[in-house]
Amino acid sequence: MSWPALYAQLVGANRHSTSLGKIWLSVLFIFRVMVLVVAAESVWGDEQSDFTCNTLQPGCENVCYDQFFPVSHIRLWCLQLVFVSTPTLLVAMYVAYRNHSDKKRLLQGSARAGFLSSKGQEEDLETLKRRRLPIAGALWWTYACSLVCRLLFEGGFMYALYVVYDGFQMPRLVQCDQWPCPNLVDCFISRPTEKTIFTVFMATASSICMVLNMAELAYLVAKAVTSLRNNKRKKCKKSNRERAHIKTTHMSLVST
Repeated sequence: MSWPALYAQLVGANRHSTSLGKIWLSVLFIFRVMVLVVAAESVWGDEQSDFTCNTLQPGCENVCYDQFFPVSHIRLWCLQLVFVSTPTLLVAMYVAYRNHSDKKRLLQGSARAGFLSSKGQEEDLETLKRRRLPIAGALWWTYACSLVCRLLFEGGFMYALYVVYDGFQMPRLVQCDQWPCPNLVDCFISRPTEKTIFTVFMATASSICMVLNMAELAYLVAKAVTSLRNNKRKKCKKSNRERAHIKTTHMSLVST
């Protein structure tokens, strides 16, 4: 999987996010992706080869391994990172759509005007490409939906990890009585303490990302409510001024 390509896409979309969104991206790639690529894959690389059971029955070890490890931690974390990162691409798609629409409108206006120089047109297009859109209107809803999807994916994958492995602690010994095992077989997991540490670390990093997403969502909601209140106050002040002006005009007409 090309993590740098995903990072480039997320950085482009994150240019239009809040400060909390930039912190979330840093936590995601430094404490989750890099740890997964650099360390975690080597820790879980021997999980099936070093999973030993005290039996020589053919197929027993494979059946017991499948019972206690229905899905690899590494693959589950990779899926989690992909699903968590995908909603941010919705913001990138919306920004690209806005830029395309504004670029098309700018070119049409330049063609109708006929006097805009090519240098000025290139400057306008470059400014349009580098601009940072305010999080308002349709972009606010797109961004808020992406945060909600992130929270749902994070919570869902953490719950799945907890349920599938019966917690975040890796046991040293598991017992299996699945066919074709002749009886109750003891199986031993390699490096359980190290795997427990990495599992707790990844779960903690995921929790931090969830907290950042909730804080960012609360910030967006609070900012939107404050903006609505300010707009409402401005409208009230404007209407009061208009009423006062009309009243003053009416009184002056009556006096004359």
